[in-house]
Amino acid sequence: PEMSRKSPAKQGSSSKKSRPNNNDTNVKDVEDLVFPSHDPNYHSFSEDEVDDIRKNLLTWYDGNQRVLPWRVPKSAGSSIDANLRAYQVWVSEMMLQQTRVATVIDYYKRWMDRFPTLETLAGATLDEVNAQWMGLGYYRRAKFLHLGACYVMEKCGGKIPQTVDGLLDIPGIGPYSAVAMASIAFNIATPLVD
Repeated sequence: PEMSRKSPAKQGSSSKKSRPNNNDTNVKDVEDLVFPSHDPNYHSFSEDEVDDIRKNLLTWYDGNQRVLPWRVPKSAGSSIDANLRAYQVWVSEMMLQQTRVATVIDYYKRWMDRFPTLETLAGATLDEVNAQWMGLGYYRRAKFLHLGACYVMEKCGGKIPQTVDGLLDIPGIGPYSAVAMASIAFNIATPLVD
């Protein structure tokens, strides 16, 4: 049977439920506008519940994650140079902005063949960088990746900062990228919202 497009609250009912509006003092988040009768304790979890959720999610992820060239298996993670790992994550984060993963894979591989380290990227010209980026679009990302590599070489002695604040000092790295890099490359537990 075809399902009605009406919400369950409206099916078979001629009376409209009043919904809170943006000026209602009881509205604490967007869910209060959509689900005005939800229990506020619904979002409250004990520390044990949070730990269980986190462990279950990470276990699921370990067994179901896609194999991607910028991901390092846990077994190899400790043997890779932290600066190289951060560079790889940085490149992938910049390429993945507004671009599908399937598209990025080949570009990432070619990029890492041409610019395998931060030093090789910083030593390239912007024309060389743009030529390697060609086809990904949004060339500003490539420009800032190059500018950021030059900044790290000149201002940080070639070492990518390992804190969110330090990463934010690099031209072209904003809050989302800084948190993603810190979390993925340096295993820093920091909130990330996409």
